[in-house]
Amino acid sequence: PLFFCGPHHPWGSRGIAAGIFPLCFSLGYLTPRLVDAYAKGSPSRAGSAYAFNVAGCILGPLVTSYLLLPHLSAKAAMLLWGAAFVALFWMFAHTLKRKGEFQAWMAVMGAFFIYSAERAQDFETFILSRDPAAVVYRDAAASTLAFGEGLDKRLFTNGSGMTVLTPLTKVMAHLPLAMLPHAPEKALVICFGMGTTFRAALSWDIRVTAVELVPGVKRAFGYFFSDASDLLARPNARVVIDDGRRFLRRTEERYDLITLDPPPPPEAAGSSLLYSREFYVVARAHLTDGGILQQWFPAGERKTLEAVARSLQDVFPYVYVYRALEVDWGFHFLASNRPLAPMTAERLAARLPPKARQDLMEWQKGEALLHVARRIVNGRTPVAEFLPSDPSIAITDDRPYNEYFYLRRWRSRT
Repeated sequence: PLFFCGPHHPWGSRGIAAGIFPLCFSLGYLTPRLVDAYAKGSPSRAGSAYAFNVAGCILGPLVTSYLLLPHLSAKAAMLLWGAAFVALFWMFAHTLKRKGEFQAWMAVMGAFFIYSAERAQDFETFILSRDPAAVVYRDAAASTLAFGEGLDKRLFTNGSGMTVLTPLTKVMAHLPLAMLPHAPEKALVICFGMGTTFRAALSWDIRVTAVELVPGVKRAFGYFFSDASDLLARPNARVVIDDGRRFLRRTEERYDLITLDPPPPPEAAGSSLLYSREFYVVARAHLTDGGILQQWFPAGERKTLEAVARSLQDVFPYVYVYRALEVDWGFHFLASNRPLAPMTAERLAARLPPKARQDLMEWQKGEALLHVARRIVNGRTPVAEFLPSDPSIAITDDRPYNEYFYLRRWRSRT
């Protein structure tokens, strides 16, 4: 993988296939063959061999996640395991029938290993070599990378872009809090990201809890905002390292606002757990009467957007949709068990506390508050425009529609 992949590799996605497929195919073929050869028809020997293999499959990821990756780069960890394969080959080289094979294979492996160690770059080392101010936080959950300057700062986890500094993440808090039929007291932010939404909610002087799966993401908060340490020290601010859905299942708290921004893209593995009908049932149970769930959906496949809208509409009787401030960036879904009064620009501006107004306008240089508020409320779109004609198109725990997209998109192209 280090040889065929990497930033700006000319092979692109084909390099990923070239780097992963041969190894996976070989292991998939060799494992049962080696077990059969070792067992020689004995069920007990076959069981022992498979148990040994399963132990490795369990210990390998544990050692990698908890010992190697938190202290080494992904490249260094891969080189270490690559060296283990070379050492294993060396140990059993005497079993080769033709001795010339040993020299040939060692030369090939040595060339790959030396090139990967000296020339290949993973995304992390690529960014660090170009941005000395970039920071990396590694833990058992993921490797978090923060880099960039000014408003061009970016957050990546495991090499995938999560978010940027954008006012739409402020709107995730300000718009639903302003639309509440009562004065807010508590808010829950699922998926911390850069902390922009968490910070925006705190500007309302309410109790705000944020739940983030990756510890490094919380640690990167200070890279994006100079007041991060002061905000975290407030008695009404709390950041919990946990899975957002699991946190909801275990808490007895009820919130006036639950806002979430699942990691992009919408088809990411496991993301259906934050888009599913069952998740919305759990979230609704932890909202106060008239409370609001804000679900962000980034721009993407229309069918997936429709599936999200259907899942929300199946759980909440009142669903409202607002387009993002940035054109074609995505949609804010606001869901509640009570109807929400129509929002005007004047009403939105009036309902924002002074600190919240300052937060919303932080990056809107040269614009008036009323103009920004008008841009927000003018993005309202009837949810009926997003509901699929086929009622079976929805996201549930058992049918993660968003994650199984390839054949659907391939068929639409052909």
